[in-house]
Amino acid sequence: MFRRFIEDRRGNFAIATAVAIVPILGALALAIDYSEMTRQRAMALNALDAAGIAAARFYVAGGSEKDTIAYAKDFFQANMNGIDTSAANFQLTLPSSETGGGLLTIDASYSFKPFFFDAFSSLVSRDQTALQITAETRVRLKNTLEVALVLDNSGSMTDNGSGSGKKRIDLLKTAAKQLVDTLAGQAAQIKQVDKPVQFSVVPFAGSVNVGTQYATASWMDVDGRSPVHHENFNWSTMPSNKQVSLSGGIYYKVGSGWGSAAGQKVTRFSLFNDMQRVTGQVWTSNWVQKCGWTWSGYKCNWVDEGSYSYTYGSYASWQGCVEMRPHPYNLDASAPSSSKPETLIVPMFAPDETDSTTNGTAYTNYWADGTTGTDIVRQKYMPKYFEPNNTSAAGSGKGPNTSCTTAPITRLTDVTSVNGKNAVNGAIDAMVANGATTVPQGIVWGWKTLTSTEPFADGRPESEKGNDKVLIVLTDGANTYYTPGSLGYGDGAGNKSIYSAYGYAGVNQSGQSKSRIFMGTSVSSSTYSNSNYTTAMTQQMNAICEKAKSSNLVVMTVALDLSSSKADELGQINALKSCASDSKFRKAPDGSAAKLFWNTTGGALEQTFKEIADELSNLRIVS
Repeated sequence: MFRRFIEDRRGNFAIATAVAIVPILGALALAIDYSEMTRQRAMALNALDAAGIAAARFYVAGGSEKDTIAYAKDFFQANMNGIDTSAANFQLTLPSSETGGGLLTIDASYSFKPFFFDAFSSLVSRDQTALQITAETRVRLKNTLEVALVLDNSGSMTDNGSGSGKKRIDLLKTAAKQLVDTLAGQAAQIKQVDKPVQFSVVPFAGSVNVGTQYATASWMDVDGRSPVHHENFNWSTMPSNKQVSLSGGIYYKVGSGWGSAAGQKVTRFSLFNDMQRVTGQVWTSNWVQKCGWTWSGYKCNWVDEGSYSYTYGSYASWQGCVEMRPHPYNLDASAPSSSKPETLIVPMFAPDETDSTTNGTAYTNYWADGTTGTDIVRQKYMPKYFEPNNTSAAGSGKGPNTSCTTAPITRLTDVTSVNGKNAVNGAIDAMVANGATTVPQGIVWGWKTLTSTEPFADGRPESEKGNDKVLIVLTDGANTYYTPGSLGYGDGAGNKSIYSAYGYAGVNQSGQSKSRIFMGTSVSSSTYSNSNYTTAMTQQMNAICEKAKSSNLVVMTVALDLSSSKADELGQINALKSCASDSKFRKAPDGSAAKLFWNTTGGALEQTFKEIADELSNLRIVS
């Protein structure tokens, strides 16, 4: 019987199954716990990412370090779908307060509680991290903004805005100040970073005004060494005893006729000082007895041989406007350098044009010619500037300041302070519409206000992370530069244009075969027409925009009341759209990134600037 029991095979399968079921169930339990552990790890990563973004927004909005940590931890727990992480090791590290950007880092870890394998305690005792779920997230804060408002102040801005009974310039002031107030309100809550939001204001028309306080700045061409500084002057016309001679790249007064002024530099700045007007005269009598034979006999008479003595005053002072630099420096915001005179900033000085009306009245005629001859000879005759005129003082934007019509630039200013915000809003209120439209110069100077280098050097370093430099460019028209004939004036001197930021279109850039308005473009440099000037300037504008974007500037553009049915305005619409950067947040209907371009009307301008404010608010943080 015992042998039969031993040899009986009928229960072997059950025994084998009983023996095998332990590792089979163990493997299944391991698979379940491993699957759950993997699920929780993925959930923790997602929850931590969400907590990081939420904490960053909370912190940027002004949350304290303690409150930010608590907020992040609660946010993390809320996204763990019921899994208890109250005992988790949770660490939040905030970025340094010295810069506008930095990493907000959150690390979290907690022990995974298996469903089936408490018996694996021996394994855990050997490696306490075996069942630890760890996750880390990093959020780069971009909580500082530097914004240049590049705003059209041309004459057409006095027209009523479409869909509104108000002037465009007034609508612009309201919308721009609303933008400043919105971002200033947000920035005021940011306590962790100095100057979180700054604005500059760059009004532009036919030129840009940098401010008279910079007449002696190192970046101005105070010595007259730029190749365009003397392009409208013919110093060979000076007399032998009052010469103006070039030495070492600088013009000096040479000769006995200069008296104590001999040896002084001659620049556009000095010309402003040398132009004197008669402000008063006093007759001093000198009675002399004159005797002689007359038809009635020998007689003596007293004759007053006295003379007038004159008092003089300034005719005009430089009002702050500057010319475009020679190509290629007109297309970027590179810092001026005394070692490269062509990079220096040249003050505007509109030459006095001819008194003669033989070829029609000249556009800029404010001083006595002092000579005769052709219109160009009269225009370039330099002794006239050193002879006092009996005239009244030149008004704003008149005389040698012709085409200087805008208020000065306002440098980057922190709008989190009351004084700073008031200064920016005051600069916006001070804008006056008058003159042509030179968008390229406006963009270049807007860019200059944002750089960390001269002329202003107010911007944060270009390499600093967490800071956005933004250009907001608004115009209500195409770029304009005018021939004298298009304005009803004569051009006997062959200037081909009125004088403005590019100088005369008929005067070639020094050493070049083209004038500055044509340099760097593909348009005909021998076609002197308003439309050709517009095309050339728009090409330069496009080049500047591309360089600005390649330098990591965010470019936002606004076309105000421009019509696609007008060829020049359609061209400007397309150019402004091309100029704009891509949005990081909005999508176009085709799914591509939307352009930061708005084609708006006067009536919708305020809403447009609200959308711009939303876009700028979003720039403050990216994950």
